[in-house]
Amino acid sequence: MLESKEFSIDFQGKPLSLKVSKIAEQANSAVLGQYGDTVVLVTATMGEKDRDTDYFPLVVDYEEKFYAAGKIIGSRFIRREGRPSEEAILSGRMIDRALRPFFNSRMRRDVQIVITILSYDEENDPDFISLLSASTALAISDIPWNGPVAGVRLAKMKGGNLMINPTKTEISGSEFLFESFVAGNESKINMIELAANEVSEKEVISSFETAQEEIKKLIKFQKEIIPKISKPKAEVLLVEPDPNLKHKVQEFLKNKLENAVYVSDKAQQRHILRKLKEDLKEHLVSEGLIPEGIDAIVEEEIDALIHKNILEKDMRPDSRKLDEVRALFGQVGLFKRLHGSALFFRGSTQSLAVTTLAAPGQEQMIETMEVSGKRRFMLHYNFPPYSVGEIGRLGGPGRREVGHGALAEKAIRSIIPSKEEFPYTIRVVSEILSSNGSSSMATVCSSVLSLMDAGVPIKKPVAGIAMGIIMGQATSDKRQDYKVLTDIQGPEDHYGDMDCKVAGTTDGITAIQMDVKIDGVTTEILNDVLVQAKKARLEILEVMKSVIDKPREKLSEFAPIILTINISPERIGEVIGPGGKMINMIIKDTGVTTIDIEQTGKVFVSATTPEQAQAAIGFIQSLTKEFEVGEIIEGKIIKLLEFGAIVDLGGGNDGMIHISEVKSGFVKDINEVLKLGDVVRAKIIKVENGKIGLSIKALAEQK
Repeated sequence: MLESKEFSIDFQGKPLSLKVSKIAEQANSAVLGQYGDTVVLVTATMGEKDRDTDYFPLVVDYEEKFYAAGKIIGSRFIRREGRPSEEAILSGRMIDRALRPFFNSRMRRDVQIVITILSYDEENDPDFISLLSASTALAISDIPWNGPVAGVRLAKMKGGNLMINPTKTEISGSEFLFESFVAGNESKINMIELAANEVSEKEVISSFETAQEEIKKLIKFQKEIIPKISKPKAEVLLVEPDPNLKHKVQEFLKNKLENAVYVSDKAQQRHILRKLKEDLKEHLVSEGLIPEGIDAIVEEEIDALIHKNILEKDMRPDSRKLDEVRALFGQVGLFKRLHGSALFFRGSTQSLAVTTLAAPGQEQMIETMEVSGKRRFMLHYNFPPYSVGEIGRLGGPGRREVGHGALAEKAIRSIIPSKEEFPYTIRVVSEILSSNGSSSMATVCSSVLSLMDAGVPIKKPVAGIAMGIIMGQATSDKRQDYKVLTDIQGPEDHYGDMDCKVAGTTDGITAIQMDVKIDGVTTEILNDVLVQAKKARLEILEVMKSVIDKPREKLSEFAPIILTINISPERIGEVIGPGGKMINMIIKDTGVTTIDIEQTGKVFVSATTPEQAQAAIGFIQSLTKEFEVGEIIEGKIIKLLEFGAIVDLGGGNDGMIHISEVKSGFVKDINEVLKLGDVVRAKIIKVENGKIGLSIKALAEQK
């Protein structure tokens, strides 16, 4: 038997267990976590040597395994897992953001967390048990870490109650008010991911308070485990500057640093700061010192300066008020041939968004461990190196691009019209032309402007803003001081203690993403942040309204024309034809671009002109027309038989006029009454097993 130690509790009506055994015994620690029938293996491993870097090298890898959900998917020729899906990247980033603040940033030892999903029951969220297992693995290992941490998923459907860790079944088939994942320790929240359908700040904060209470239970569970099986923490060197060198740097920077940091133009600030560092190095060399590691000292001094000036004087690097938004600019309709385009500037952060409309068949196919389906609205984010004045390699999207694009998409998704209202596949691409703080929220604004320029009938505009916090030192005799900052830019983002991005409409929040560099923030602080964020959001929405106040009534002349028609699902095969022969013929003869048919019988015809689309619709209507007894038809005689005539009814349909139904009285020879090519009007007298009986006589008698 495999010796193991298992710890279990009941959480939200389901068994939750964490197991430690010899599995993955060469890692510093490993935990097998199970919630319901969803099982994950989390390993925590630390390198043996320090790295020569200026950052803490933490990596969190989230490994989806198709076998976990009983699936064999992948490309046709390589039936195995490849690069991580966007969903896996987002899950890994989310867990990273919850764990990272509890590491000492001065560590230079590699730490890797690998989360492997072993079993997915298609009901219980793997992210929840993955974070809990990762926290426990770090806490019981010899890796220096100041956790534990835990998180829960929250969801509220319209008209329903708040649910903690809802199953997939519980939240499917209903319109959600909001869904979120909230992480933190016993008293503070340090990570938030939220998607909402215009929810109020008050309701969001109330849900966070509920989340905090549930997180406390999970922290208590971990704290009962840790003393029983944890290892002593390893002695790991932390980057410490030479005290004498630090003193000399501080002396040199006195009365110089503020003039270098407090410059509103980012490029100029970078130039001045670079020159100051060069002068500093020359000074240290003249003093007989080796200027190694001075960048870290300068960073500490800038951090301390920004904290001091904001806390004591409300003094920001670009001289704005704490709740002031930078200068805003917007423009739409930049390029004639694009379906929709927009520029949005907020200070020196610039986003160019382009909207492209396509046929329903251009939807993105999604096939992951958790999800199989289609995506008709896509938002992609690109961050080229020139946007921050650097030279770098261009290639596919990295984790940052995936994360920022997913956040902007989440913020906008709830205002996108349904497929029934607007049958197009929609893709928006944000090109960041210049970045100085919160390009993801600039992407939200530019994307919404671009969608309206394209004529997409969005429900209402959405804007986004990035909020920050500067925390003072906690003291035993008074509440910890803090200042909330609106529209954080480069230095405030880099040296600040929190980055909270909030997007929404005039009526409520549509998305929140928060992470911190400290151990977390209270719900009281979060309430202040959301109230101040709402003020900024409304200001931005007013500026956006002045650029374009509603979606254009007409689509671009270069956008495809899409017409829809409903046919009986039983007739789909007739439209497609053997081997696609019929549908290909319709496309060729009418000149339409595509014809997409859903299993429900809804047909989407995409074309470059209305005439082409209407011709194809007409052909499909005639092909699938349901003929009824009593209906009057008109058609050409295409064949004469001894006992009657065949009439072309269009769309490949025909009907027969029996010789006895040509006219009153006896007809000896059909050729005496009807000729090939004659156009006749007749009444349908029989529809049976696809055969249609016609009568000219009945129509005449009717008159």
